[in-house]
Amino acid sequence: MTSIGGFRWGETLARVVVIALLAFAIFGPLANLVLWAFAERWYFPHKFPQEIGFTYWARVFAPRGSALASLWTSVGIACLTVLVTLAVAIPAGYALARLKLPARTLILLVFLLPQAVPNLPVYVNIARVFYELRLNGTVTGVVLVHAAHGLVLAVWIASAAFAAVDGQLEEAARNLGAGALRCFAAVTRPLAAAGLIASAIFVFLESLDEFTGTYFVGVPDVTTMPLLMFNASMGGNYQIASITALLLLVPSIAFMLLVERFLKADVLAMIGR
Repeated sequence: MTSIGGFRWGETLARVVVIALLAFAIFGPLANLVLWAFAERWYFPHKFPQEIGFTYWARVFAPRGSALASLWTSVGIACLTVLVTLAVAIPAGYALARLKLPARTLILLVFLLPQAVPNLPVYVNIARVFYELRLNGTVTGVVLVHAAHGLVLAVWIASAAFAAVDGQLEEAARNLGAGALRCFAAVTRPLAAAGLIASAIFVFLESLDEFTGTYFVGVPDVTTMPLLMFNASMGGNYQIASITALLLLVPSIAFMLLVERFLKADVLAMIGR
Protein backbone atom coordinates (compact mmCIF):
# COMPACT_ATOMS: atom_id res chain seq x y z
CA MET A 1 0.00 0.00 0.00
CA THR A 2 2.87 2.35 0.82
CA SER A 3 4.48 1.81 -2.58
CA ILE A 4 1.15 2.39 -4.38
CA GLY A 5 0.52 5.56 -2.38
CA GLY A 6 4.03 6.78 -3.12
CA PHE A 7 3.57 6.10 -6.84
CA ARG A 8 0.32 8.06 -6.94
CA TRP A 9 1.92 10.92 -5.03
CA GLY A 10 4.83 10.98 -7.47
CA GLU A 11 2.46 10.88 -10.45
CA THR A 12 0.45 13.79 -9.03
CA LEU A 13 3.64 15.77 -8.40
CA ALA A 14 4.82 15.13 -11.96
CA ARG A 15 1.50 16.39 -13.35
CA VAL A 16 1.67 19.51 -11.21
CA VAL A 17 5.22 20.22 -12.39
CA VAL A 18 4.28 19.74 -16.06
CA ILE A 19 1.21 21.98 -15.73
CA ALA A 20 3.28 24.62 -13.92
CA LEU A 21 5.93 24.57 -16.66
CA LEU A 22 3.28 24.86 -19.38
CA ALA A 23 1.60 27.74 -17.53
CA PHE A 24 4.96 29.51 -17.18
CA ALA A 25 5.75 28.98 -20.88
CA ILE A 26 2.36 30.39 -21.92
CA PHE A 27 1.69 33.13 -19.39
CA GLY A 28 5.28 34.12 -18.57
CA PRO A 29 5.90 35.96 -21.87
CA LEU A 30 2.39 37.41 -21.71
CA ALA A 31 3.02 38.77 -18.21
CA ASN A 32 6.31 40.28 -19.38
CA LEU A 33 4.44 41.87 -22.29
CA VAL A 34 1.92 43.46 -19.93
CA LEU A 35 4.68 44.77 -17.65
CA TRP A 36 6.50 46.40 -20.57
CA ALA A 37 3.24 47.92 -21.83
CA PHE A 38 2.85 49.92 -18.61
CA ALA A 39 6.53 50.48 -17.74
CA GLU A 40 7.64 54.11 -17.65
CA ARG A 41 11.18 53.22 -16.55
CA TRP A 42 12.68 49.76 -16.34
CA TYR A 43 16.42 49.23 -16.19
CA PHE A 44 18.66 46.28 -15.43
CA PRO A 45 19.15 44.76 -12.83
CA HIS A 46 15.66 45.61 -11.52
CA LYS A 47 13.22 42.72 -11.84
CA PHE A 48 10.18 45.00 -12.08
CA PRO A 49 9.57 48.47 -13.54
CA GLN A 50 10.62 51.43 -11.41
CA GLU A 51 7.68 53.47 -12.68
CA ILE A 52 4.40 52.48 -14.33
CA GLY A 53 1.86 54.61 -16.14
CA PHE A 54 -0.08 55.24 -19.34
CA THR A 55 2.31 57.63 -21.11
CA TYR A 56 3.08 55.24 -23.94
CA TRP A 57 -0.57 54.24 -24.28
CA ALA A 58 -1.37 57.93 -24.79
CA ARG A 59 1.25 58.06 -27.54
CA VAL A 60 -0.23 55.02 -29.27
CA PHE A 61 -3.78 56.39 -29.23
CA ALA A 62 -2.83 59.99 -30.01
CA PRO A 63 -5.03 61.34 -32.85
CA ARG A 64 -1.98 62.08 -34.99
CA GLY A 65 0.04 59.10 -33.84
CA SER A 66 1.36 56.53 -36.31
CA ALA A 67 0.10 53.61 -34.19
CA LEU A 68 -3.57 54.46 -34.62
CA ALA A 69 -3.11 54.98 -38.36
CA SER A 70 -1.31 51.63 -38.59
CA LEU A 71 -4.14 49.96 -36.71
CA TRP A 72 -6.76 51.23 -39.16
CA THR A 73 -4.51 50.30 -42.07
CA SER A 74 -4.18 46.75 -40.72
CA VAL A 75 -7.94 46.41 -40.19
CA GLY A 76 -8.71 47.80 -43.64
CA ILE A 77 -6.23 45.49 -45.36
CA ALA A 78 -7.58 42.50 -43.39
CA CYS A 79 -11.17 43.29 -44.43
CA LEU A 80 -10.19 43.65 -48.09
CA THR A 81 -8.21 40.41 -47.85
CA VAL A 82 -11.27 38.59 -46.53
CA LEU A 83 -13.40 39.85 -49.44
CA VAL A 84 -10.82 38.89 -52.07
CA THR A 85 -10.12 35.50 -50.49
CA LEU A 86 -13.77 34.51 -50.08
CA ALA A 87 -14.51 35.61 -53.65
CA VAL A 88 -12.15 32.83 -54.73
CA ALA A 89 -12.60 30.34 -51.88
CA ILE A 90 -16.42 30.09 -52.03
CA PRO A 91 -16.72 29.00 -55.69
CA ALA A 92 -13.57 26.90 -55.41
CA GLY A 93 -14.77 25.22 -52.22
CA TYR A 94 -18.22 24.57 -53.69
CA ALA A 95 -16.71 23.05 -56.83
CA LEU A 96 -14.41 20.80 -54.81
CA ALA A 97 -17.28 19.70 -52.56
CA ARG A 98 -20.01 19.14 -55.14
CA LEU A 99 -18.45 18.49 -58.54
CA LYS A 100 -16.88 15.15 -59.39
CA LEU A 101 -13.49 16.56 -60.25
CA PRO A 102 -10.62 14.31 -61.26
CA ALA A 103 -7.63 14.49 -58.92
CA ARG A 104 -9.67 16.37 -56.31
CA THR A 105 -7.25 15.42 -53.54
CA LEU A 106 -4.34 16.65 -55.66
CA ILE A 107 -6.07 20.01 -56.14
CA LEU A 108 -6.55 20.36 -52.39
CA LEU A 109 -2.88 19.54 -51.85
CA VAL A 110 -1.90 22.23 -54.37
CA PHE A 111 -3.57 24.80 -52.12
CA LEU A 112 -1.31 23.58 -49.30
CA LEU A 113 1.91 24.11 -51.29
CA PRO A 114 2.41 27.71 -50.07
CA GLN A 115 2.62 26.32 -46.52
CA ALA A 116 5.20 23.72 -47.54
CA VAL A 117 7.56 26.28 -49.10
CA PRO A 118 9.53 28.74 -46.90
CA ASN A 119 7.87 32.13 -47.04
CA LEU A 120 11.02 34.24 -47.35
CA PRO A 121 12.17 33.21 -50.87
CA VAL A 122 8.56 33.27 -52.08
CA TYR A 123 8.00 36.84 -50.89
CA VAL A 124 11.36 37.98 -52.29
CA ASN A 125 10.35 36.79 -55.76
CA ILE A 126 6.84 38.21 -55.39
CA ALA A 127 8.38 41.57 -54.48
CA ARG A 128 10.43 41.50 -57.69
CA VAL A 129 7.35 40.72 -59.80
CA PHE A 130 5.26 43.36 -58.04
CA TYR A 131 8.01 45.91 -58.59
CA GLU A 132 7.68 45.37 -62.34
CA LEU A 133 3.88 45.68 -62.03
CA ARG A 134 4.24 48.80 -59.84
CA LEU A 135 2.38 47.14 -56.98
CA ASN A 136 5.18 47.52 -54.44
CA GLY A 137 4.29 49.94 -51.68
CA THR A 138 0.57 49.77 -52.43
CA VAL A 139 -2.39 48.47 -50.44
CA THR A 140 -3.43 46.45 -53.50
CA GLY A 141 -0.13 44.58 -53.54
CA VAL A 142 -0.31 43.84 -49.80
CA VAL A 143 -3.91 42.61 -50.09
CA LEU A 144 -2.98 40.28 -52.96
CA VAL A 145 -0.10 38.80 -50.95
CA HIS A 146 -2.28 38.31 -47.88
CA ALA A 147 -5.09 36.80 -49.98
CA ALA A 148 -2.73 34.31 -51.63
CA HIS A 149 -1.58 33.22 -48.18
CA GLY A 150 -5.11 33.06 -46.76
CA LEU A 151 -6.47 30.95 -49.62
CA VAL A 152 -4.81 27.88 -48.13
CA LEU A 153 -7.12 27.62 -45.14
CA ALA A 154 -10.07 29.39 -46.78
CA VAL A 155 -10.48 26.85 -49.59
CA TRP A 156 -10.08 23.87 -47.28
CA ILE A 157 -12.61 25.16 -44.74
CA ALA A 158 -15.07 26.33 -47.43
CA SER A 159 -14.87 22.94 -49.13
CA ALA A 160 -15.53 21.19 -45.82
CA ALA A 161 -18.45 23.53 -45.05
CA PHE A 162 -20.15 22.80 -48.37
CA ALA A 163 -19.42 19.07 -48.10
CA ALA A 164 -21.16 19.01 -44.71
CA VAL A 165 -24.42 20.25 -46.30
CA ASP A 166 -26.81 17.42 -47.12
CA GLY A 167 -27.03 17.15 -50.90
CA GLN A 168 -30.60 15.85 -50.69
CA LEU A 169 -31.75 19.26 -49.50
CA GLU A 170 -30.36 20.82 -52.66
CA GLU A 171 -32.05 18.16 -54.79
CA ALA A 172 -35.35 18.82 -53.03
CA ALA A 173 -35.06 22.55 -53.73
CA ARG A 174 -34.36 21.90 -57.41
CA ASN A 175 -37.29 19.50 -57.65
CA LEU A 176 -39.47 22.36 -56.39
CA GLY A 177 -38.32 24.51 -59.30
CA ALA A 178 -35.43 26.45 -57.79
CA GLY A 179 -32.57 27.22 -60.16
CA ALA A 180 -28.92 26.55 -59.36
CA LEU A 181 -28.21 30.09 -58.11
CA ARG A 182 -31.41 30.30 -56.07
CA CYS A 183 -30.74 26.86 -54.59
CA PHE A 184 -27.25 27.98 -53.58
CA ALA A 185 -28.47 31.28 -52.11
CA ALA A 186 -31.51 29.87 -50.27
CA VAL A 187 -30.28 26.44 -49.17
CA THR A 188 -26.55 25.77 -49.50
CA ARG A 189 -25.09 29.11 -48.42
CA PRO A 190 -27.15 29.50 -45.21
CA LEU A 191 -26.34 25.93 -44.13
CA ALA A 192 -22.64 26.44 -44.85
CA ALA A 193 -22.58 29.92 -43.32
CA ALA A 194 -20.97 28.81 -40.05
CA GLY A 195 -17.98 27.31 -41.84
CA LEU A 196 -17.68 30.30 -44.18
CA ILE A 197 -17.69 32.69 -41.21
CA ALA A 198 -14.98 30.63 -39.55
CA SER A 199 -13.00 30.75 -42.79
CA ALA A 200 -13.37 34.54 -42.94
CA ILE A 201 -12.19 34.85 -39.34
CA PHE A 202 -9.09 32.75 -39.99
CA VAL A 203 -8.21 34.86 -43.03
CA PHE A 204 -8.81 38.09 -41.11
CA LEU A 205 -6.50 37.01 -38.28
CA GLU A 206 -3.78 35.82 -40.66
CA SER A 207 -3.88 39.12 -42.52
CA LEU A 208 -3.92 41.13 -39.30
CA ASP A 209 -0.78 39.37 -38.01
CA GLU A 210 1.06 38.98 -41.33
CA PHE A 211 4.53 40.53 -41.27
CA THR A 212 6.88 39.02 -43.85
CA GLY A 213 4.73 39.58 -46.94
CA THR A 214 3.86 43.10 -45.85
CA TYR A 215 7.52 43.86 -45.19
CA PHE A 216 8.67 42.85 -48.68
CA VAL A 217 5.72 44.25 -50.62
CA GLY A 218 4.36 47.15 -48.57
CA VAL A 219 7.44 48.92 -47.16
CA PRO A 220 7.92 51.87 -46.97
CA ASP A 221 4.53 53.26 -47.98
CA VAL A 222 2.24 50.78 -46.18
CA THR A 223 2.74 50.42 -42.42
CA THR A 224 0.67 47.87 -40.53
CA MET A 225 0.64 46.99 -36.84
CA PRO A 226 3.14 44.10 -37.17
CA LEU A 227 5.53 46.40 -39.05
CA LEU A 228 5.12 49.07 -36.37
CA MET A 229 5.82 46.49 -33.67
CA PHE A 230 8.96 45.36 -35.52
CA ASN A 231 10.24 48.90 -35.99
CA ALA A 232 9.56 49.77 -32.34
CA SER A 233 11.32 46.68 -31.01
CA MET A 234 14.32 47.15 -33.32
CA GLY A 235 14.55 50.74 -32.11
CA GLY A 236 14.55 49.65 -28.46
CA ASN A 237 11.09 51.07 -27.77
CA TYR A 238 9.77 47.98 -26.02
CA GLN A 239 6.79 49.81 -24.54
CA ILE A 240 5.31 50.67 -27.94
CA ALA A 241 6.15 47.20 -29.23
CA SER A 242 4.42 45.55 -26.26
CA ILE A 243 1.31 47.73 -26.56
CA THR A 244 1.12 46.92 -30.27
CA ALA A 245 1.44 43.20 -29.53
CA LEU A 246 -1.38 43.40 -26.97
CA LEU A 247 -3.59 45.24 -29.45
CA LEU A 248 -3.01 42.41 -31.94
CA LEU A 249 -3.58 39.76 -29.27
CA VAL A 250 -7.02 40.94 -28.13
CA PRO A 251 -8.85 40.51 -31.48
CA SER A 252 -7.03 37.22 -32.05
CA ILE A 253 -8.40 35.77 -28.80
CA ALA A 254 -11.88 37.18 -29.42
CA PHE A 255 -12.08 35.84 -32.95
CA MET A 256 -10.73 32.43 -31.97
CA LEU A 257 -13.59 32.15 -29.47
CA LEU A 258 -15.96 32.91 -32.34
CA VAL A 259 -14.28 30.26 -34.49
CA GLU A 260 -14.83 27.69 -31.75
CA ARG A 261 -18.52 28.53 -31.89
CA PHE A 262 -18.98 28.54 -35.65
CA LEU A 263 -16.59 25.75 -36.74
CA LYS A 264 -18.66 22.74 -35.72
CA ALA A 265 -17.65 19.09 -35.55
CA ASP A 266 -19.41 18.10 -38.78
CA VAL A 267 -17.44 20.72 -40.71
CA LEU A 268 -14.14 19.72 -39.08
CA ALA A 269 -14.81 16.10 -39.99
CA MET A 270 -15.04 17.01 -43.69
CA ILE A 271 -11.79 18.99 -43.93
CA GLY A 272 -9.49 17.35 -46.45
CA ARG A 273 -12.10 14.83 -47.61
